[in-house]
Amino acid sequence: MPAEFERHSGCWMLWPERPDTWRAGAKPAQAAFAAVASAIATSEPVTVAVSAGQFINARAQLPRSVRVVELSSNDAWMRDCGPTFVIDGKGRRRGVDWTFNAWGGLGGGLYFPWDRDDEVAQKVLEVEGADRYRTSFVLEGGAIHVDGQGTCLTTEECLLNPNRNPGFTRDDYAEIFRRYLGVTNVLWLSRGIAGDDTHGHVDDLARFVDASTVVTVFEDDFADSNYEPLAENLALLKSMKDQDGNPLRVETLPMPEPVWFDGQRLPASYANFYIANRIVLVPTFNDANDRLALETLTAMFPDRAVIGIACRDLVLGLGTLHCMTQQQPK
Repeated sequence: MPAEFERHSGCWMLWPERPDTWRAGAKPAQAAFAAVASAIATSEPVTVAVSAGQFINARAQLPRSVRVVELSSNDAWMRDCGPTFVIDGKGRRRGVDWTFNAWGGLGGGLYFPWDRDDEVAQKVLEVEGADRYRTSFVLEGGAIHVDGQGTCLTTEECLLNPNRNPGFTRDDYAEIFRRYLGVTNVLWLSRGIAGDDTHGHVDDLARFVDASTVVTVFEDDFADSNYEPLAENLALLKSMKDQDGNPLRVETLPMPEPVWFDGQRLPASYANFYIANRIVLVPTFNDANDRLALETLTAMFPDRAVIGIACRDLVLGLGTLHCMTQQQPK
């Protein structure tokens, strides 16, 4: 699996419409998704998959530079239900189609139905003409993050949760990642951020910005529920090594002030950025730390323009920029 900071041939997204996820008939979310797709399209080709009933609406809101294809789904999180693209030994692009169960939950997925989401990866790979590796075990794209050299970041809270693959151990996942992703070194963080209904996806926590550098979020307020788990993850990262035995270079991002809606804390995190070919899109929350997060990432991506995207309407759906995108490697 190539790293996200390597070159892409495109980016895939899903169009939001689900009424129990998005407010006001999903109109604010659709405007936000259109803005994200338009920004990414300045850097790499973008394809937005939409249901038949939303095709005309999406086509009208998206620029002509964005390809729109009719493809049914249940929700809008391409990172988690779409394919994980890999490159085989002959340089050919393939796709891993993990089983998707809507982020687990007691007795099944958190959000019913999810049957069409479990078909999204196959449909995308059909459109792209790429071979498909279907798996019988559950995984979402937001649960893993790789450096492209053999190392994968993930969390115990997510993958060792029995609502994914009951009875699976660290060794079981290490073998899966070796076979399907070419990973030889799995780095296990502990818990995810408050408000994350995925049970600890790593793309809200820590990201590779190059083959030797990880940036992770850190909370400096002792009273915040994120303080302890994020401090633990930072300490773990500082003790970890890459696939060649070299210590990681670890940098930190702040956390925004807690974002709440209707009594629920939302998973707002600056780590949920998307790395495109020439730009990096970073979620912002009308927060005092927005500027610091943008400045920090600008220093880490000297060859890309770092752009803030207002994400309060997106995080209402419990995800932001990385969750809604899936890179297709060159």
